[in-house]
Amino acid sequence: MEHAIVIMAVLVVVALIFDFMNGFHDAANSIALMVSTRLLTPQAAVLWAAFFNFIAFVIFGTAVAKMIGKGIIDPAIVNNAVIFGALNGAIVWNLITWWLGIPSSSSHALVGGLVGAGVAKGGTGAIVAAGLLKTSAAIVLSPLFGMLLAMILMVSVLWLFEKSSPYPTERRFNKLQFVSSSLYSLGHGGNDAQKTMGIITVLLVANGFQQGFEVQFWVIISCHIAMALGTLFGGWRIVRTMGMGITRIRPSGAFSAQTSGAIALFLATYLGIPVSTTHTITGAIIGVGISRRASAVRWGLASRIVWAWVLTIPCAGLIAAAAYHFGKTFL
Repeated sequence: MEHAIVIMAVLVVVALIFDFMNGFHDAANSIALMVSTRLLTPQAAVLWAAFFNFIAFVIFGTAVAKMIGKGIIDPAIVNNAVIFGALNGAIVWNLITWWLGIPSSSSHALVGGLVGAGVAKGGTGAIVAAGLLKTSAAIVLSPLFGMLLAMILMVSVLWLFEKSSPYPTERRFNKLQFVSSSLYSLGHGGNDAQKTMGIITVLLVANGFQQGFEVQFWVIISCHIAMALGTLFGGWRIVRTMGMGITRIRPSGAFSAQTSGAIALFLATYLGIPVSTTHTITGAIIGVGISRRASAVRWGLASRIVWAWVLTIPCAGLIAAAAYHFGKTFL
């Protein structure tokens, strides 16, 4: 029993490390636009985003955690080695893409890790097809929804302020960014922290430490603290790509992108869909660029990001499968 508790504790720590990495890797999603429009310094921006990442638990439930814990692979086949494999697949892929400065999805890296480790343990029958299809559809729909919403909002802003002087208009939107960025960071924390909650909860159930799939309060708080700390350290390699590499952003554009991203994240979290904050905000930034003209978007960079999205689930899955076979020898 003591040995089982030690193993559980180690895996919970690894899960929280993934959560920290998620915040670290995805910090740019929340702060890049604030930094690139010079609304806040990088140091102030990460403090702002981390605070709203943390308090998101007050607003959102645990629907996304339940999807991750029960809706991607059959919880009946989950054991310590499966969780070890899934987390390592996600963490390693996050580190690779962070080092290359590519804003890939931590969410889909975790989904890929679960699928890879689950298939390594129980074959393709371990996959919950409905949940995986729902999550995979979000890979395509979340950036498209963010892009369309941002285009509509940006065109509306341009129409409403067509006769206004640009400088005072942009100053107004610089102040409004405090609202849009806080909403986006709330959505980021609400959706992303729940993914680790799902992993820890299914681990507790698999080891007999709890009955039923209710997320305990200590798990909720721990995951939000880990994510907020990760955001504090930031993902500076990706900030440049997100804030300045895709298209030039003004305060009005940043407000439109962040607001569109926040709406998409709030909706997905309410529906229990583990979407990618990276996908969502990237689509929104592209939508802002297209609203001016298609040539305003650096399509070469955008296509490289799309390739990273396509590769995330299979690559994280392969790493997870290898980690599962390694982990099952001692877990």
